[in-house]
Amino acid sequence: MISDTSTLGAPALRIAVLDEAPERLPGREPTRAAYRLTARTGGEYLFVGVCGTGAPAPERLPDIALGPGDICFYDADHPPLLQFPGRGRLKVFLVPREAMGLEEHDVRRVTAAPVARGSRLGSLLSPFLSELADSAVSARPLVAEMLTRNAVNLLATLATEQLGREAGGPPGGRSPLVARILRFIDEHLADADLSPEVIAGAHHISVRYLHKLFQDEGTTVGRWIQRRRLEECRRDLELGVRGRRTIASVAGRWGFLSATHFSRVFRAAYGMSPSEWRDGAGRGGRVLTR
Repeated sequence: MISDTSTLGAPALRIAVLDEAPERLPGREPTRAAYRLTARTGGEYLFVGVCGTGAPAPERLPDIALGPGDICFYDADHPPLLQFPGRGRLKVFLVPREAMGLEEHDVRRVTAAPVARGSRLGSLLSPFLSELADSAVSARPLVAEMLTRNAVNLLATLATEQLGREAGGPPGGRSPLVARILRFIDEHLADADLSPEVIAGAHHISVRYLHKLFQDEGTTVGRWIQRRRLEECRRDLELGVRGRRTIASVAGRWGFLSATHFSRVFRAAYGMSPSEWRDGAGRGGRVLTR
């Protein structure tokens, strides 16, 4: 029986509290049987269902034993079977894979081993997740978003450790989600309609949360996009000397709709106009950065 279910905060973190253990965890009905999770005793158990994996149905895996308070990741597209010898209370957190910065091939690895309640991170996260599930319904919207941000980031940290990555995380100490967003921006720099709304929607987070992530990076979404576009334009102008690319064509290639605006922001960033940089590059000159 589901005693409570709620959607919390920006990344659409869904929480379900089940007073009686079901045969299968919440998620999409799999096309074939998944692996089985076996509880040692009755008690409270914590499950993190990773949504949107895009992975094929897994082969049956050996039974995975759980203890009360353990945290277990599972593929919500192929939820595992449950076997509980006694009465159990389940607290299930359904999180988009993208929000945790996980690649498709990562999901299978993080589901292979639960995080014990007595482990270093388990001892910190298990009580937090348990309390979050109990208090989610009554949280005010602003508080709910803050709780969600913290919960998702902590779960991403937990998954990162499970994957055996460096403790420092991605380059520059960024969270997996931020690293994924920056890759997305680089892949879509040429799209003139690239915007905070597009970026947030692609990562299943709110625009407000996206702005907060970039605030933590010491910049804004718009400034980051503009800086990366300018860097690509600067490189194209240098490489395009022999190809005689026009300044307008270079600007348009990287998402600038106005050549005039491009020239203005290029000069503000590098202390010279695009034509001055292009001509200087052709003579072996170097850009003067600020």
